[in-house]
Amino acid sequence: MHCFNDLQGVPVNPVEPKPGLVTLPRRRLIGGGTAMAAAASLGLLSRHAWSAPRKLTFAWNANAFCLSPVLVALERGYFERNGLQVELVNYTGSTDQLLESLATGKADAAVGMIHRWLKPLEAGFDVKIVGSSHGGCVRLIGAKTAGVTDLKKLKGKTIGVSDLASPGKNFFAILLAKNGIDAERDVNWRQYPADLLGVAVDKGEIQAIADGDPNLYLLEKRSPGIYTELATNLSGEYADKTCCIIGARGELVRKEKPVVAGLVRAIVQASDFVADNPNETAEIFHKHAPNVAAEDLRKLLGTLTHRHHPVAQDLQKEIEFYANDFRSVGVLKQSTDPARFAQHVYYNALG
Repeated sequence: MHCFNDLQGVPVNPVEPKPGLVTLPRRRLIGGGTAMAAAASLGLLSRHAWSAPRKLTFAWNANAFCLSPVLVALERGYFERNGLQVELVNYTGSTDQLLESLATGKADAAVGMIHRWLKPLEAGFDVKIVGSSHGGCVRLIGAKTAGVTDLKKLKGKTIGVSDLASPGKNFFAILLAKNGIDAERDVNWRQYPADLLGVAVDKGEIQAIADGDPNLYLLEKRSPGIYTELATNLSGEYADKTCCIIGARGELVRKEKPVVAGLVRAIVQASDFVADNPNETAEIFHKHAPNVAAEDLRKLLGTLTHRHHPVAQDLQKEIEFYANDFRSVGVLKQSTDPARFAQHVYYNALG
């Protein structure tokens, strides 16, 4: 799930991990009856929240600052107030492996980028998209020294990515096509380790970078005036689109709808908290990623749209929109009907 560039040194609990998963500490229940009653009076709880908390295993990328709502939900008690006792696991494998972990019950739910999820879901994993968190995450920057100052200047140039199947490559291939640039013929894509993308620009091997923050933010900070932002996944018609989504294993969706509804509510509430409280959120995440300054995290959180987290028909329509995009550039099969696909992979737990 590379919505984001990996931060190093995220502490993990030394518990024997499941394949591809690293277990993080489980937080004790907080809040008590007073918090439960207050939340219920605001209509935030399902009936399930009044019974014994349901234990859930939730997979995420602990290095992704954009997923701060997950930590906020844990630290500020949103999971507990929605009847859940959540154990976070730091997922370190590919998206296919993540979805397989959900489908086989090794994890109950997960969060990741829609740009990585749609193709594997087309393959038939028993996983449903159930909610969303925010928009943003990936950017495309050009090297001024190479004359790449707008999208049109990318023709004949090479774009560096940290993964040839990354959300950045998938998304910007679509955006380039919408701007009259064939992402397969008019530009080249070259893969480098994330921390060497700037070095590749310095050597003239690439002239642009498609990646996520904080990597690009820190690169620009170290080399002021060298780069210009060409686009993000919030550019133009994407300004009101989500990118990070919540998925749940099929069996959980079919048998425990109130549990899934509680999870969706908790992430929505935590995402609103992030939007309203970027300073406190930065401090919460900084404890898990001390090598990125809290002030930098505050600035980065301001670039995302944590207030935008559609559910129900709104989210299904966004899935359909992205499916259309992905089919147009051959990521999804031409035989895949975007509307039927969106209806199949989305589950409205709140309906």
